[in-house]
Amino acid sequence: MAKQLYEPGQMVETSIVAITDDTIFLDLGLKSEGILARSELADENGNLSVQVGDKIKVYFLKNNYEELHFTTKLSGKDTNTDVLENAWKNGIPVEGHVTQEIKGGFEVMIGSSRAFCPYSQMGFKQRKEPAEYVGQHLTFRIQEFKNEGRNIIVSNRVLLEEEAAEQKQKLSAELTVGSVVSGTVLSLESYGAFVNVNGFQALLPISEISHARVKDVADVLKVGQEIKAKIIKADWSRERVSLSMKELEKDPWESVAQSFPAGTRIEGTISRVAGFGVFVNIAPAIDGLVHISKLNVERNTNLQKVFHAGDKMEVVVEGVDVQEHRLSLTPVVSNEEQDNAKEYMSSHQDDDDGETYNPFAALLKKN
Repeated sequence: MAKQLYEPGQMVETSIVAITDDTIFLDLGLKSEGILARSELADENGNLSVQVGDKIKVYFLKNNYEELHFTTKLSGKDTNTDVLENAWKNGIPVEGHVTQEIKGGFEVMIGSSRAFCPYSQMGFKQRKEPAEYVGQHLTFRIQEFKNEGRNIIVSNRVLLEEEAAEQKQKLSAELTVGSVVSGTVLSLESYGAFVNVNGFQALLPISEISHARVKDVADVLKVGQEIKAKIIKADWSRERVSLSMKELEKDPWESVAQSFPAGTRIEGTISRVAGFGVFVNIAPAIDGLVHISKLNVERNTNLQKVFHAGDKMEVVVEGVDVQEHRLSLTPVVSNEEQDNAKEYMSSHQDDDDGETYNPFAALLKKN
């Protein structure tokens, strides 16, 4: 009965129902489960990459005493010419040992059968030097099977591409715009940080780390740090995902109008000097602009020679645009400047007799 249900090499999509020390049991919708060797899905330390309930693709191998045996790949001990031909016809992955580099590629032993893997079919995105593949046990798919197995061509790359496509499909369903995810910082760059999210490398731009201005990523993040972030962009056609920690913070501009209404006088710190004015930080993540027209400088003055980041400046809030995140400031005139102005105006009150002050008329009166 079992032989009529499955043909050798037939691919079956199923789920894991139980795991023991040496066996993985598969749901076949029958009175008995399918059997898969645990070692096929365990790493060199014996750790499994799957758990009960996971979906899995397997290939029917044989019916042994009414037990349905499956495999994810054929190992050397399972292979002979007939088995390899069946693996070729049904697309069953085979395990091979890369024995040496030869002209155009590599010699691969699959059991006692010799196969050839071209350079272009070894590896995928992260290509290694040819010598690094020699001696490795890798999984291949048979691309050509000729002359009763005397001419076999295999590919490692096609399997890696399929794995990547499946992983991409899975991640695209998990990592969607608006989702809040946890990740681990992998590396720091001048423009941001790369973060491992469920095995995918996403970018956290420097501008999205915080509402506060970040000059150096290393000042706020470190490799290995666990973070939470929101996905703000996901372009799976280019395999690019962008994150934002800033999106999870409260926007400090929401309370600016209440905290710093027009007329508020405060001492701030110059954060940036531009050609059109000076930006002054008055609170964490809150910078306002003192336009050049408000500064006591001559026309065409190079502001960067007069003002410097880090200098203190006392300012008065002129206006707040919360929606556009804009704050207009004006510098506070010093007491000395105010006294000089009062003295100047007082000294000329008698000169204009209540009229608008005319310096030429004042000069004539003195003469």
